[in-house]
Order: sequence, then structure tokens, then C-alpha cells
Amino acid sequence: MKVLIGLILTAGLALADVSGTWSGSFVAVGPDGQEHDNGATLVLKQSGTELTGTAGPSADQQNPIQKGKVEGDKIAFEVPLGEGILKFDLAVVGDHIKGTVTATMGEQRMSATLDVTRSK
Repeated sequence: MKVLIGLILTAGLALADVSGTWSGSFVAVGPDGQEHDNGATLVLKQSGTELTGTAGPSADQQNPIQKGKVEGDKIAFEVPLGEGILKFDLAVVGDHIKGTVTATMGEQRMSATLDVTRSK
């Protein structure tokens, strides 16, 4: 019975569609330890487990998503930015998408937290 319930719950999570426009906070921690909220807007298109779209600090500043995938409530994708890359490791939590973002530019690394909700 537990296995059946687990399969039903997993199937339900897989059916969740994150397509749409999401906006909220992108809080980066600078080298000095200070937090900076740059804002975030994600425009997502989900087809099965494949995720495409764009991400950026605002609706006007967007960059294409690469290697996007959705598995249950987990979301992962990358956004190239100049000579660097942002890696998003997110999860659907209620009506939010939340998680961590790591940026790599050469030897420099930065981390941030993301918390966005779907625009109505």
C-alpha cells in the first residue's frame, strides 16, 4: 500500500506544470558578506520533464535557459552570462519556486538564494 501511495504522489508531482512567468527575489552574497537583492524574473515553458525559457533580473533583461529539466518538484537549469554560468538548483514549495543559485566566472564563485512566485 505504501508503494502505491508513493507512486501516486510521485505521479502527481510529475504532472505539476511550472510554465509561466515567475518573479521575486534573487539575494546574492557578495565577497564582503553583504547581501544584495537584485530581483528575479523567470519565464518558463515546461514540456514533460524538459524546461526551456529565460531568466534574468527583470522582464526586460532576460537570458536563455539551457539544460533545463523538471523531475517531480525539483527544477534545474543553467543560464550562461558573459564568460560565466549560473546554475539553478530549485524546488517547487507550495506556490513558490525556491532554491540556490551558484555562479562561476573563471576562478570567482558566488552564491545566491532565489524565491519567486507565479505572476497572475
